[in-house]
Amino acid sequence: MMFASDNTGPAHPKVMEAVTRANDGYAMPYGNDALSGLAADAVRRLFEAPDAAVHLVATGTAANSLALGVMANPWDAVFCHRVAHVEEDECGAPEFFTNGAKLTLIDGADGKMTPEALARAIAHTGDKGVHGVQRGPVTITQITEVGTAYTLEEIRALTDVAKSFGLKTHLDGARFANACAALGCTPAEMTWKAGIDAVSFGGTKNGCLGVEAVVLFDPELSWEFQLRRKRAAHLWSKHRYLAAQMLAYVTDDLWLDTARAANARCAELAAALRAIPEARLLHDPAGNMIFAELPRGAHKRAMEAGAQYYLFPFQSSLEGPEDDLIRCRLVTDWSCKPEDVARVIDLWRG
Repeated sequence: MMFASDNTGPAHPKVMEAVTRANDGYAMPYGNDALSGLAADAVRRLFEAPDAAVHLVATGTAANSLALGVMANPWDAVFCHRVAHVEEDECGAPEFFTNGAKLTLIDGADGKMTPEALARAIAHTGDKGVHGVQRGPVTITQITEVGTAYTLEEIRALTDVAKSFGLKTHLDGARFANACAALGCTPAEMTWKAGIDAVSFGGTKNGCLGVEAVVLFDPELSWEFQLRRKRAAHLWSKHRYLAAQMLAYVTDDLWLDTARAANARCAELAAALRAIPEARLLHDPAGNMIFAELPRGAHKRAMEAGAQYYLFPFQSSLEGPEDDLIRCRLVTDWSCKPEDVARVIDLWRG
């Protein structure tokens, strides 16, 4: 009964098989192997973007931070939601890899910026001349850090605002596949067709060992990205093992099948929580992540029986009045079993 994170799950057997095949014999290093070319071409086809630059890294932090590094100057603002992933969970890496660009935080319900709030923030940035930070890129977390998803229309509205100020937009897609599955859209529809200039296409949380693809729809950014990746120590010498994962991930829609499985288990959890009188969903979950409140007693029964997930704040104790409502986060991955979902629901109900 593991619901702590989609990072806790195993790699998909097809990904493991691909890595094992890549381990047969020798191959040129640093992305000069045949698999790396095949993986990049496969990602371009998936995104319907034959001219895009595709570069692989091993972590989402590297993907987001290096992508923003080629989109922002050190003296720029990077516009994002107050609980965007780059703000909440990157330990200052975006600021570090942009050489000092400032994250400018924007409020909005359910973890989503509105076009009006974004426009106000951009309009009030860069109005002090040389004394203030200048306007830089926008970054959108999809799925958001509270488990909701921007619709295609909402993404387009934000990119329209950015473009009206001459700015680029990055999509942080650690859970990109879960969002595509939830919205029933193609990768192209959620990115460049909606005005996105660069995307971090996540694989680690959705069945890979550890690989993310940075897709730059402006290929002129490619060389700078490669230099920054090397300088930041994120160019793998045995790059073929990243490429093998990504190639398996995008072949025969494995990326979408795994996301659909994770989303289905999450939907089962959400439906059950809605039916428990004492429980409350804090946001309407779109993909594979739920924030909810449950009585302390329900958490205690589940966790003492082996369920694992996070309580908020992290210092929350299982000792105390059993009817106190305690916030939690629940995340499902591709391998989550229906019987585990049923078991934790029974434990919450008591």
